[in-house]
Amino acid sequence: MHVIDNIHAFIWQSMTANNCNSYLIDGPTRVLIDPGHRAMFGHVESGLKELGLGVDDIDLIICTHAHQDHLEALQLFKEKRALFTLHETEWQWIDTIGKQMSAAFGIDMDSIRPDFFLQQGDLSLDDLELKVFHTPGHSPGSVSLYWPDQKALFTGDLIFKDGLGRTDLPGGDGSKLKASIKRLAELDVEWLLSGHGDIISGSKEVKANFEVIEQFWFAYI
Repeated sequence: MHVIDNIHAFIWQSMTANNCNSYLIDGPTRVLIDPGHRAMFGHVESGLKELGLGVDDIDLIICTHAHQDHLEALQLFKEKRALFTLHETEWQWIDTIGKQMSAAFGIDMDSIRPDFFLQQGDLSLDDLELKVFHTPGHSPGSVSLYWPDQKALFTGDLIFKDGLGRTDLPGGDGSKLKASIKRLAELDVEWLLSGHGDIISGSKEVKANFEVIEQFWFAYI
């Protein structure tokens, strides 16, 4: 679905499958955020086809974190042109403790090593300027991406509409999750584009969602 200029969302709406929302930033550098499960990547491929694009047209894949429902489809890009990146802390975690979890799902992490690592701060891609925020809590190296020009915030599994990321998986930390959410709540956001669930549009609605999360959900983590 078309969200706003240069942003397309491939929203997963099946309640019987654990797949994530994927997003395309369609600019001079085409960026695919969180490609999702390998077996369910046809959902994204169909969305790309509607735009006249295919996997060979993707320049960069950004994974907000390394859980299999966000990263597994990277294996389909091994022989493609796309580069891959995520935060170095996430790679260090998955290359040690998280490696067993990935192996259990049939993911050979050595075959999809990042081409470079994301760092806190600016990410410049041709005329696309993104802000990278290291937002641990759901996992040690989770990141959120902010596009100031569009006031669009990609949160991965940090925060959703009426919910937040789980912290009971290896590497989860409730205190860090709350601190990360509080940092992002200060941004000027018109579009909250999360890893699961509905997109939130409108600054008042986004702000209200942050307030609900803090007032209600923070007590449970």
